[in-house]
Amino acid sequence: MATLQDLAERIERLVLRHEELKRTNALLEEQLGHVSHERDNLKSRLSAARSRIDALLERLPASGSGARE
Repeated sequence: MATLQDLAERIERLVLRHEELKRTNALLEEQLGHVSHERDNLKSRLSAARSRIDALLERLPASGSGARE
């Protein structure tokens, strides 16, 4: 059977582990925020690039207007 001292030591280890996990979680949440921001930025840039490509494609002559294939 565990003594009172053993239980106190286990509780102390659990408290330390809990604090460590809280710090790790905070760092992961911060990383997630950065990655989400980067993803949103890349999606915006991709959308702008698609719009530019679509505009360029519209300026190309139609393929059936005398062009050699």
